[in-house]
Amino acid sequence: MKKICTAFISACLGCIPLQAENTYLHSGTPSVTWKVKPQAEVGNDVSRLSDPRYDMSSWVDAVVPGTVFNSYVVAGYEEDPNFGDNIHRVDRSKYDRSFWYRAEFTVPADYKKELVWLHFNGVNRKADIYLNGALLGTLDGFMHRGRFNVTDIIDRDGKNILAVLVHIPRTPLANQGSPNYLSSGGWDWMPYVPGLNSGITDKVYLSNTGTATLIDPWIRTDLPTNARADLSLEFDVENNRSRAEKYIVKGTITPGDITFEEEIQIEAGATRKIKFDKRYYPQLSINSPKLWWPNGYGDPNLYNCKIEVLAGNEISDTRDITFGIRKYTYDKDGNIFHIHINGVPVFVKGANWGMSEYMLRCRGQEYETRIRLHKDMNFNMIRNWLGSVTDDEFYEYCDKYGIMVWDDFWINSNPTLPYDLNAFNNNMLEKIKRVRNHPCIAVWCGDNEATPEPPLTGWMAENIRTFDGGDRYFQPCSNSGGLSGSGYWGAFDPRYYFSKYPDPSSGGDGKRGWGFRTEIGTAVVPTFESFRKFMPRENWWPRDDMWNKHYFGSGAGNALPDRYAESIDREFGTARDAQDFCRKAQLVNIESNKALFEGWLDHMWEDASGIMLWMGQSAYPSMVWQTYDYYYDLTGAYWGCKSACEPLHIYWNPVTEEIKVANTTARNYEALTAEAVIYNMDGKPVKHLQKKALVDALSNTATTCFTLDVNREREILSLGKPAVASSTAQGDPSYVSDGKDDTRWAAHRSDNEWIYVDLGSIQSVGGVRLNWEAAYGKAYKIQISDDAKNWKEIYKTNEGREGVEEITFPEVKARYVRMFGIELGWWFGYSLWSFDVLSGTRPTEGLTDVHFIRLTLKDKSGKVLSENNYWRGNGRRDFTALNTLPEARLKVSSKLVDGDEEGKACINATVTNPRSAQGVAFAVHVQAVRTTDGERILPAMMNDNYFTLMPGESKDLAITFDKSLLQGGSYRLQVTPYNNK
Repeated sequence: MKKICTAFISACLGCIPLQAENTYLHSGTPSVTWKVKPQAEVGNDVSRLSDPRYDMSSWVDAVVPGTVFNSYVVAGYEEDPNFGDNIHRVDRSKYDRSFWYRAEFTVPADYKKELVWLHFNGVNRKADIYLNGALLGTLDGFMHRGRFNVTDIIDRDGKNILAVLVHIPRTPLANQGSPNYLSSGGWDWMPYVPGLNSGITDKVYLSNTGTATLIDPWIRTDLPTNARADLSLEFDVENNRSRAEKYIVKGTITPGDITFEEEIQIEAGATRKIKFDKRYYPQLSINSPKLWWPNGYGDPNLYNCKIEVLAGNEISDTRDITFGIRKYTYDKDGNIFHIHINGVPVFVKGANWGMSEYMLRCRGQEYETRIRLHKDMNFNMIRNWLGSVTDDEFYEYCDKYGIMVWDDFWINSNPTLPYDLNAFNNNMLEKIKRVRNHPCIAVWCGDNEATPEPPLTGWMAENIRTFDGGDRYFQPCSNSGGLSGSGYWGAFDPRYYFSKYPDPSSGGDGKRGWGFRTEIGTAVVPTFESFRKFMPRENWWPRDDMWNKHYFGSGAGNALPDRYAESIDREFGTARDAQDFCRKAQLVNIESNKALFEGWLDHMWEDASGIMLWMGQSAYPSMVWQTYDYYYDLTGAYWGCKSACEPLHIYWNPVTEEIKVANTTARNYEALTAEAVIYNMDGKPVKHLQKKALVDALSNTATTCFTLDVNREREILSLGKPAVASSTAQGDPSYVSDGKDDTRWAAHRSDNEWIYVDLGSIQSVGGVRLNWEAAYGKAYKIQISDDAKNWKEIYKTNEGREGVEEITFPEVKARYVRMFGIELGWWFGYSLWSFDVLSGTRPTEGLTDVHFIRLTLKDKSGKVLSENNYWRGNGRRDFTALNTLPEARLKVSSKLVDGDEEGKACINATVTNPRSAQGVAFAVHVQAVRTTDGERILPAMMNDNYFTLMPGESKDLAITFDKSLLQGGSYRLQVTPYNNK
């Protein structure tokens, strides 16, 4: 093996952000050829591998950046892993081992400066790097950047041989093998990926510099007030010569054309830290700065800082750094986590990302599509769950679109430490340095649903204080410490999210409430058009184990797929086949995801401060936890989230029947008109139920407008019914149901006492009313049963109080209803004047079995600021009457125009339900397809879908997409209301 002088090799933690003049060494580049083959079939003779005459005919074409397994998939050695159970049938032993990568490349002719550098931005999990037979170094960890001075090794005029031995991640991935892509070993939303996503997983490139180089520039911003920003900039300058040199460092910030410079001297082979701040450079104090704001709170303004280091009159090295001027602050008042930016409280609405794509096939500008979809859903945060997304583009587009990032490290909820703590720590430093200039980073998080074992928590906190300056908050655990837990992840009755705080599956700090929840979600079945792309026809219907391979079965038990399927059958009628199932599923997707966010908005800043959906995007063709699916089709969940999360939003509380306005912006709105109109299935308004009010919507508040006069009355089912108690210290159990307010029952003094009422038969129960004497229950639960032996909890609180507590919940069927005390609130036993069991609400006269609520919010000029639509049943969860809607004969007009951006096209369409229509056109779904092959035009941005039209109403649509998706042909629109089977 060729020996080289270590003075010319630098495998350090610094890395140069990509510049336009850098040369990518990626597959598909004309001057580069990449191949891959198992180490066991190649051996370890690096000299032979580095021979330009080496025979590579038996090697497989490699995809770089990418993974070993994906290279074999692209080369046709494996069947489409997305389809059926193909990925589950792969022989893992072929890929769960080490592989050699080999590339041949030439150096650009314009590389005239003294030094040539070879860079690696990421290899999973560990790699030995050889160039022309010389060992450059070893990268240890998938965030470990390699920066190698190859000036004396590289052939500037001929062919160069790059050989990389990639070692598979050690198992178990979590946490012993960390850092790595932890979910590569399989999760309840993605399969085991053969090879565990090992490969050259990030950018590889060459750069050409003079003898002085810049390392890890870091720009910090502070806001004494929002009218002035103080900037500081620090970085290392490295002198790669064998003698001391003088250099000039210059910087220019735009907009504003702010310039600064300094002459420095650096000893031979040394590195010097440079810092610019307002103390010596007052121009770095900027008046009236353009601030970076999260989506919905203002524009995400960005600045650029160009840094140059000059040797004489020649530019030796240069960087362009994009940054945003912002200041994050945090508090945990009331044990609830709050985020503020630029002095303004931010109500967090967002989603988790697991992997960008389960085989790491999301690259480059594709991130813009995904993050733009999150922006258009009106989200303002993405949680980078377990740090599973490592590409620079993810952060760049979050900066561009005002999406804050809750950024995890690579530890998951079990009491184990990584095998190599030093490697883990070095990768933490790498990550912080690599992404800290991004204004989108809002929170660093140590562990998913636990706290890291010592010494990691301390190391994390110290690294963040040192290398991020404490500018962002460090949260050790993702679901406690001011947070309200994790989950649940099933699709519930919308009223669940408004009723006494949805219980988490785990975590939290004992204070029960909405609070700040970092993950909660639902199963999300895709459209049938997507379903049939990954599901073999023979498995379409009925549900079988192949559905489970795409996580609609026991493999995704947390998603409660059986509950989801039952809700479709119960609410919309039993599905006939897979197509009908997927069609009805979109309604469940809409209502559950919309209610999830609206339930949190309903308690904004009283208790709730943020919520993130599990999950926002799709890494694998599945039937759970997504808004847009793997193929970029926008499911009902997308539209439910988009509606609920609009910055100024009028909505309906389905428990109290209140109409409210949620304002998640930084400004106040005055003299708004809120209006509610209820339509029957024939599309005619029920005029006596129409309501209107003038309201002011203050920033970061949920303002009540009025209450709908529908289904308000409840019957007391327990009146005169027998009651049974665990003990009696005073009175009699029957006194709680005798209808009198001067008789009471009291139990002996003990926490775990109970009393139940026997309704005599199974009935529909919608709530209870407890009238506590001074000896109240501080903590208790309400349970139901059919046999007085097996009890099911439907409500629980630890915030009970003296007096009347009326608790409503989605209707349940039960004969027995029990109050089970957990903790006494006084020094005597539980004591109740009455225990009323309430029925569900009664139907309102004049309403059809299903009816439609239309809410509008207008400003003084009559401009609509928010419109929101709901369907509602007299039976509350019975929407089967929708299946009797008459067929809707809609009129559609459209035209294709050039989009606002280069290379984009836009379909402008109008969909009309004629005045002569017999009824409502419900949940109208519009999809653009190519005329050449009938394939959907995806990805596409749309302003609305699954909308409802009354007779005489129209909807204007804009569908924007890359013009190249037409493939030289044209388009047609498929317009399908739910009415039309």
